[in-house]
Amino acid sequence: MNPGITVRRLSGAGIGPWLDEVARLRVAVFRDWPYLYEGDPAYEREYLQAYANSADSVVVLAFDGDRVVGASTGLPLADDSAEFRKPFQDAGRPVDEVFYFGESVLLPAFRGQGLGHRFFDEREAHAALLGRFTCTAFCAVDRDPADPRRPPGHRGNEAFWEKRGYVRQPGLTVQLAWREIGEDKPSEKPLTFWLRHIRT
Repeated sequence: MNPGITVRRLSGAGIGPWLDEVARLRVAVFRDWPYLYEGDPAYEREYLQAYANSADSVVVLAFDGDRVVGASTGLPLADDSAEFRKPFQDAGRPVDEVFYFGESVLLPAFRGQGLGHRFFDEREAHAALLGRFTCTAFCAVDRDPADPRRPPGHRGNEAFWEKRGYVRQPGLTVQLAWREIGEDKPSEKPLTFWLRHIRT
């Protein structure tokens, strides 16, 4: 990793002062494939507030000097919004046993330096320290591989996630609405969960 990059892990109320930085990175990074997100500051504030409200949440920040260039979040699934809990409840899975990972967003110039692994290491360690979860989980948007908007040569993160022990859960899917680039209004997109059991 670049020696000029530092990483900090914060939790609970300590996250609050950094929410605007996380929102900024989400808007910048999720504009690209596969999310194609047309940034919405109002949505960002509402979405990220759950992390500030949760005593057991975590945010991992990557700094280049004083500038935040990457961020990764997590919180108990029970503390997240109803739409994220619903797929587990519908499947009869206990929500209280799941620690949910939100985004990992990193500016392109800082990729390929091990920060993706560091983000997962830090969040998994946080979830394990809390001591009451059986698994960590995140969800990823489902896109048609033949979608013409897919950049040539694009490589997804599936192999990276699988190497870390995450398994895609077909049918465990949340529907989230956002406005894509070129859309007049938000439309729903499916995101499927990936799970990894916490090793004890």
